[in-house]
Amino acid sequence: MHSYIRPYQHVALRLPSELSKIVRLVPNTVVFLGKYGSFPANTIISRPFYLTFEIVDVSAENNDNCLRIVSPAELHAETLIADGEGEGDDVEVNEEGIPIRTNREIVDDASTQKMTAEEIEALKKVSTGAGREIIEKLLESHSALDQKTAFSLAKYTLRKRKKFLKRFTVLPVDVSLLTNYMLEGKEAMKTMELRDESIGLIGCWGNVHHGGQSFEGAVASKPNGRYLVVDETGGLVVAAMAERMGILYPHDQEDEDQETAEGSEENGERQQTNAMAQALARRRHMAASGNSITVIHANKQPSLSLLRYFGYDQDNPDESHPLYKHMKTVSWMQLLDPHADTIYANEPEVIPDETLATFKSNRRSAYYKKRSRWERVRRVVDEARAGNFDGLIVATLMEPASVLKHTVPLLAGSAPVVVYSPTIEPLTELADLYSTPRRTAYITRKREIIAQHSLQQSLQGQSQDSEKKPQEPDFSELDKNFALDPSLLLSPTIETSRVRAWQVLPGRTHPLMSGRGGAEGYIFHAIRVFPSHQNIQAAGNPSRKKRKVATQQDSATPAESGSGVDVEMQS
Repeated sequence: MHSYIRPYQHVALRLPSELSKIVRLVPNTVVFLGKYGSFPANTIISRPFYLTFEIVDVSAENNDNCLRIVSPAELHAETLIADGEGEGDDVEVNEEGIPIRTNREIVDDASTQKMTAEEIEALKKVSTGAGREIIEKLLESHSALDQKTAFSLAKYTLRKRKKFLKRFTVLPVDVSLLTNYMLEGKEAMKTMELRDESIGLIGCWGNVHHGGQSFEGAVASKPNGRYLVVDETGGLVVAAMAERMGILYPHDQEDEDQETAEGSEENGERQQTNAMAQALARRRHMAASGNSITVIHANKQPSLSLLRYFGYDQDNPDESHPLYKHMKTVSWMQLLDPHADTIYANEPEVIPDETLATFKSNRRSAYYKKRSRWERVRRVVDEARAGNFDGLIVATLMEPASVLKHTVPLLAGSAPVVVYSPTIEPLTELADLYSTPRRTAYITRKREIIAQHSLQQSLQGQSQDSEKKPQEPDFSELDKNFALDPSLLLSPTIETSRVRAWQVLPGRTHPLMSGRGGAEGYIFHAIRVFPSHQNIQAAGNPSRKKRKVATQQDSATPAESGSGVDVEMQS
């Protein structure tokens, strides 16, 4: 993440109302904040984050000096509740000496405020003190201010500060801030009402982490950190995973190198052939072998619009961004039936270099573009179909069973599987499909089919031709009775977590009444395993403490006595 504000970067402006507004800072433009005013974007570019600015004079001709940095001493001096009690507060107590709060003398009437709305609007137009003058006038003109307690006065002052104070704090856009921003707005359904604590659980149970840098020939084993993702939250899940993997934010050094390269570029046009060849060579190294995210989508392109807040545009990706190399996209058609896809099935004709030299620049450019696109799609699809992924993260409104039926076989051993759903009903059905009773029934019936098939092959072996290949068992009965293979996942669990803000005051401790409702959000997680068709024996050191067994049970078999080691695992 950048340490200071860059041009054309998305930043979050925290307003006095405790709401955030995400804007894109375009140089030589004006940023509008509604009733809080406006300011030129150039005044905060190249400044550090987390600074609080105050709009002091929006009517001046020189708008470059309209912002004032609020010092930390001034921010910390503005406490919400003053220490001690206000003068004139006659606190009543009960028999136990506990103060009893009462509002009998406070009249909630608009007549207590002497200033009218017209006077306040007129004061807004002539005020140059960033709203402080209006707040002071409102406090002076309040007739019942002396009747308020210290806490009531602090709440009244805080409401006026949120309404009239013209301040904002510049914050970097991260996944946590973007998640709360989507929930506070009216677009919570676009992210499936995904909350910050749910994103933390997804990354934890999915074991999402940086997989290390894989160089050619440096690592002989399989590359680590390859995750399969089904994301219908607009790219919020992909952004959260990329943040954990260290590939979400562009590096400062890469941006500086890019600016240096652009500044030192020679004037004049290069030859089109060399430019296309360099672009083709650059795109061939687009897909990283490790520490990557493979997104499965249902349309022509994945819906990852939220990634634009982190500097990555899906329609026009920046080659210097880490997601350009570490994120790959595959459609469901390409994954299940690649030959039905027009791009994958139709390979462009290979044209010799001598023939390409006779083409015009536009035709030659179109050929390189079409050829590189086919090679990229072919490589990504073949890699996805080969499987061996280290984890599966699913956040979709589709039926989870239909998604896991085709994606779980692509996982490596011990790979975690995480499915998010706003409601619990789809996940309870999924947990039932992978339950222990279903797994036991599936394995038992599968072994019976294999045994029956072996018996039939042995009886018909003498009459059949010896050169004929043996037929495989017919498992169509299992496909009809079981929607999924229950033996592929172990320990299915459903969890949920939600953070609720509470008001903690003496005698008035309760959840905030302004807390947001909405979906609770549930997470299903399990572990990918490979079922074994052979008998499994328990291994390890025997128990130090032996059980006392009666004399009548000495003649029992080892399996019956509880100390035997030849045990066949059924689940």
